[in-house]
Amino acid sequence: MSVTKFAEDGVRLWRGAFRALGAGLACAGFAAGAHAQPPDAGIELGPRPAFLVNDMRDGELKSQLTACLKKPPRRTAFSIGHRGAGLHYPEHTLEAYEAGYRQGAGMLECDVTFTKDLALVCRHSQNDLATTTDILLSPLAATCIGPFQSAVLDANGRVVRRARAECRTSELTLAEFKTLRGKVDAFDPAAQTAAEFVGAAPPPRASLGDPGVVRGTLLTHAESIALFQRLGVRMIPELKAPSVAMPFNGLTHAALAQRLIDEYRAAGVAPSNVWPQSFELRDVEYWLEHEPEFGAQAVLLDASVGPRGLPRARRLTRYKAAGINYWGPPLFALLTLDADGQIVASRAARNARAAGLDIVAWTLERSGNLAAGNSGFYYQTIDAAVTREGDLMEVIDVLARDVGVRGIFSDWAAPVSLYAGCMGLP
Repeated sequence: MSVTKFAEDGVRLWRGAFRALGAGLACAGFAAGAHAQPPDAGIELGPRPAFLVNDMRDGELKSQLTACLKKPPRRTAFSIGHRGAGLHYPEHTLEAYEAGYRQGAGMLECDVTFTKDLALVCRHSQNDLATTTDILLSPLAATCIGPFQSAVLDANGRVVRRARAECRTSELTLAEFKTLRGKVDAFDPAAQTAAEFVGAAPPPRASLGDPGVVRGTLLTHAESIALFQRLGVRMIPELKAPSVAMPFNGLTHAALAQRLIDEYRAAGVAPSNVWPQSFELRDVEYWLEHEPEFGAQAVLLDASVGPRGLPRARRLTRYKAAGINYWGPPLFALLTLDADGQIVASRAARNARAAGLDIVAWTLERSGNLAAGNSGFYYQTIDAAVTREGDLMEVIDVLARDVGVRGIFSDWAAPVSLYAGCMGLP
């Protein structure tokens, strides 16, 4: 046997072993001793999973998922409702969380920031109110630190400077915040009026089979906890970096990290049901030191924007040595193409697993029509292999089996829920 042939066979054997290891670890779920859940009559997957499965290339995975389309769906913590169901619902609203739950998500996310009177609320960013709520159409528009400015257009109507506005939760009291209504995160860059800016919405997608809602109910962090308790799901809050300088009105950054945990303790939520997240290492280190039961499940999110910025093996090993157990990178960080153009686990994924880190991946269903090509940020390392909508199911399969992720964030949980339920993941 030639050296080249020996090496090729070794790589195939290694990949097969890693794939089996990943599947076994993914099946372990987020909780030790977890088991596949029974069918749940309350789950409504809608038409999108079937649309995606039908669009897959023929093969064993497609056949397996096709058979599962005829079976009762199961709720699974592997399926994480990112901001609820942000693809078609106003994110971080009651309606979005309920939609994610209907789609089988076993974990739901509240991104946590604060108001002027220091109440914790669910928003993706402290300064996103202009594009995610109706604030510009209300008297509270006067509180926006960046008032609405119309777009500048050239003689042909092309945008020279986009319309813009910046409105922050930190400029509102909780009572004022609660008067707002959420909307799908979008704006019209060519808007000449605030109504045009706010009225923009993503194009409808027939494959979702869900009318969504135009406006949604904003929630405090405590209200999200109560809702998630009632629904019986696990919780994966993210502490957002403030847009304002800290301390703010006497609130330090460390006190903010503590207050997030305090609200779970006040609600009687067991630490085993909470996975606090942050892009900031200091937050995870704070939880490990001051709230070790919660810190043991804290997810250190990775803000890398391309493969070159990803942590190397040595840093991942240091994370684990410091007590960090979960790493949360974007999808592209975990996937690459092999010599045959097939999607496989990336070096970063292999290094993370070798370091003993568990992995949570983000985010599916944020990239538009995958059949259109150039699928953007999340698929940058595998774009050449993603040529049809159905490839999303292949991506889920590689993340589960090859990478061995513990869960996947998605703006529309139903496809991940179908896959996880089909494979018996908890």
